[in-house]
Amino acid sequence: MLTVDFSRFPLAPGDRVLDLGCGGGRHAFECYRRGANVVALDQNGEEIAEVRKWFAAMAEAGEAPAGASAVAVEGNALALPFEDESFDKIIISEVMEHIPDDKGVLAEMFRVLKPGGLLAVTVPRWLPEKICWALSDEYHEVEGGHIRIYRGDELLAKLTDAGLKPYGTHHAHALHSPYWWIKCAVGVNNDKALPVRAYHQLLVWDIVGTPVISKVTKAAEAALNPVLGKSFVAYASKPQRAAA
Repeated sequence: MLTVDFSRFPLAPGDRVLDLGCGGGRHAFECYRRGANVVALDQNGEEIAEVRKWFAAMAEAGEAPAGASAVAVEGNALALPFEDESFDKIIISEVMEHIPDDKGVLAEMFRVLKPGGLLAVTVPRWLPEKICWALSDEYHEVEGGHIRIYRGDELLAKLTDAGLKPYGTHHAHALHSPYWWIKCAVGVNNDKALPVRAYHQLLVWDIVGTPVISKVTKAAEAALNPVLGKSFVAYASKPQRAAA
């Protein structure tokens, strides 16, 4: 399930891409399939070990084009272990809402992004997230949980203040908003509740269902995204250097 729209965030074979806070690696895997040279970074060593295994399996299965590469490294988003201007593209998906010093993360991404490079940022959207917080303290009051809710214009202002130039936005995953509202209402960890199980099956059909079912669910989600999309996605570029 991808949150970044690669038609708005184009990759070229050979691009060096950082998936910052990669988690399970979903965007890193897609970048690898598209021929990029991918670095997946996360502070969670167990997740990095799993991502590393999947990269190896993809290479063995021939899922990535010749010339593409992928590595997974454990690291700190506030002190990236990379040289200045070393990446063509950076993705940071559903991460910034967890980090107290979000300005510090933006500064680090600006530092390692090449002039003319692109950044894709995704965060939980304000209204669906606000409803989750209202329904359940357990949803966000956990170690490493969400510490803030971004408004779209606030995130764009922070990107601009960091020296980046926003060039597009959209919303994603509308079908997931009601799912999380239900979970928050019945208990975030109560996966046995009938409404949770039933709605989860709908999400499974959306991902792995028959072509007809997937077509219907994807059309419904596309129509609902502007209203209920759970994620807010912003794209920005790092300006080219002024000519001497």
